[in-house]
Amino acid sequence: MVARDDAKLALVFGASGYIGTNLVPSLARAGWRVRAAARHSEVLVSRGWQDVEIVAADALQPQSLDAALADVDVAYYLVHSMAAGGNFAELDLEAAANFTAAAARSGVSRIVYLGGLLPENAKSQHLISRAATGDRLRAGAVPVTEIRAGMIVGPGSAAYEVIRDLVNHLPVMVTPRWVLSRSTPIALDNLLEYLVRVAALPETAGRIYDVGGPETLTYVDLMRQYAALVDRHPRIIQLPVLTPRLSSYWLRFVTSVPTNIARALIEGLEHDVVADDSELRSLVPQHLLTFEEAVRASLKAERDNSVQAHWVEGSMACRNYRPEYAFYAKRDGDSATSTASASAIWRQVAAFGGADGFYFADYLWWMRRALDWIVGGPSFRRRRRDPKRLRVGDVVDSWRAIGVQPDRRLTLLMEMKAPGAGVLEFEINDDGEQRTVSATAYWHPAGPAGLLYWYVLLPFHGFLFRGLTRAIARRAEADCE
Repeated sequence: MVARDDAKLALVFGASGYIGTNLVPSLARAGWRVRAAARHSEVLVSRGWQDVEIVAADALQPQSLDAALADVDVAYYLVHSMAAGGNFAELDLEAAANFTAAAARSGVSRIVYLGGLLPENAKSQHLISRAATGDRLRAGAVPVTEIRAGMIVGPGSAAYEVIRDLVNHLPVMVTPRWVLSRSTPIALDNLLEYLVRVAALPETAGRIYDVGGPETLTYVDLMRQYAALVDRHPRIIQLPVLTPRLSSYWLRFVTSVPTNIARALIEGLEHDVVADDSELRSLVPQHLLTFEEAVRASLKAERDNSVQAHWVEGSMACRNYRPEYAFYAKRDGDSATSTASASAIWRQVAAFGGADGFYFADYLWWMRRALDWIVGGPSFRRRRRDPKRLRVGDVVDSWRAIGVQPDRRLTLLMEMKAPGAGVLEFEINDDGEQRTVSATAYWHPAGPAGLLYWYVLLPFHGFLFRGLTRAIARRAEADCE
């Protein structure tokens, strides 16, 4: 739907995140003019949104906010700093203060903030920080509508992906007592409906609303219901000595959800987190999906390749169109600096795997290719179209180019036989004085075998990618002489 010229303008601040990525098209379909903001605007450009204005802005850089908020009627505030580590709470408060001050200067009529459900006597720094951020926004002059949600059920939602990874990767789970905590998970589509519609209701200004689904379930219930839908049968053993904090330390080995985010979420599971959503349900009536219905809808969206996914993270192309593969990727890599030009570095990247081989530790590449050939994979059976140039669709032995941006980025999809889906990405960054070339492996594991495969190869990655990026830098510099 194309918005009318006189339609109100909504700013989605934090549009590169999970909710923002899905909210932008929802607002556009509802007839809003939409402006999407993120720290790095190129991430938003890759989404391919039509009739959406894209801007770069950072709440920790106040000078970037006035342009993003100009002429905005309603601003959706969706940013958080969990991925920043231990000081995320302080960063969240600073960002919120900057944002609400800029919104007041720009004449914004409403801020809609997505927070988290807050149980009594909450100890989780994550949950306390979400509530404090809402308080800081409300301390400004612009009326705030805060929506508080617990677990969101949809492809890419961190809490949902933790559940999926646990079920898909562990045939036996030794769990702490938090698995008996109760929650009211809400389907992504239901949450988006609330977010879109509250902005048009004058009576929601200055109010805080809980939102949740129609069921109250324990995390054991969630895991068992998901397992039944994907034909898994994990054995769940509860140990009272395991606390959420202890379990968060080993969780990074099992799930591909970014570690800081997963840890913050797990530490918030000590308490029941149950929504009292009766008030907003009466204002915004809709059919609320059960957890099973929400999971079925999520799996269907992935099968239909209709997920608003990040490139590499969640992209079905990067997961071999297999929704049972982990949404988020394990990753490892290295980088090197060079005085060579970006075009000189690109020439070496584009010739990777050609007549000059793989530039470093060719014996390791040969061994992996030989194993793939033995099990019937494509290694040794295919040849490059051109020894020095690549275009999308070209093969590099057992890899296929799925992203080619000359002088900037090459993305190769692994087509070897393996328990999961892999991507190798080269990226060239130019800071004006020197260039940096990086090589990063992304791995979407499939089940326990996929995790084992990753951890067996992990010790080789540091050695391999360190040597590879330095070899590319040296070769590029020699090419410029």
